[in-house]
Amino acid sequence: MSFRPLASLLFAATLLAPLVAATPASAQPPRARFSNVLSYVGAPDLPLTLSMIEAGGGPSRFETTKLVGVLAGAQTQAEVKKLTSEYGSADVTSFLNVFNYVVSDALRIAAQDHVALPSQPNPSPESGKALAQALYDAGLSPQGFDVEYMLDKLVSHGIHVQVMLDIDKKFGRYADSNYHTVLQTAMTDLKSAYNF
Repeated sequence: MSFRPLASLLFAATLLAPLVAATPASAQPPRARFSNVLSYVGAPDLPLTLSMIEAGGGPSRFETTKLVGVLAGAQTQAEVKKLTSEYGSADVTSFLNVFNYVVSDALRIAAQDHVALPSQPNPSPESGKALAQALYDAGLSPQGFDVEYMLDKLVSHGIHVQVMLDIDKKFGRYADSNYHTVLQTAMTDLKSAYNF
C-alpha cells in the first residue's frame, strides 16, 4: 500500500474516532428479558398507569380479575376460558396472583423513589375498550407489540426490572415468564376482540 492511501485512512480514522468513542455499545437500550425487543427507557405514562390501576379497583384494592372484567367487558368469560384452555388453570391462577403482586410491588417501589401518580387517569378507567387500546398502543415497540415494552412504559424500565427480580424471589422465574406470556396473549386477544 502506498503512503497516500494509508495517510487518507489514518486521517479518516482520526476524524471518526470521537464519534465512535461518543457512541458506546451500551448506548443502545437493553433488551427485554423474555423477548428480543429493545426496552422502552423513556418516561412512564403515569396517567395510563393510574387508569389501569383504578380499573382494577384502585391502589389499595387492586384485583387483576376486576381489571380483566373492565378490559374484556362482555367477552370476559370467553377470554378466561380461552386462556385457561391455552395455558391451564394453574398458570392462569398464577398469572392473576402475580399481576396482583406486580401492582402492589410497583406502587411500593414508586413510593420509595418518590414517584407520585397523577390526580387524573387517562383514558377513563371505566372504558374497557379505550383502556385496552391505550395499553396495547403503549406496548407498540419498533419491533411490534411487546408486553415488556408496555410494562416499561407504565412504570419505567427500572421499576419493571426491579419488579421482575422481586417476582423471581417470591414466585420463581417460571411464574415471572408465565405472567408476561399470559399478559401478552391477553393483550393481543383484546386487540382482536375490539379490532383496533
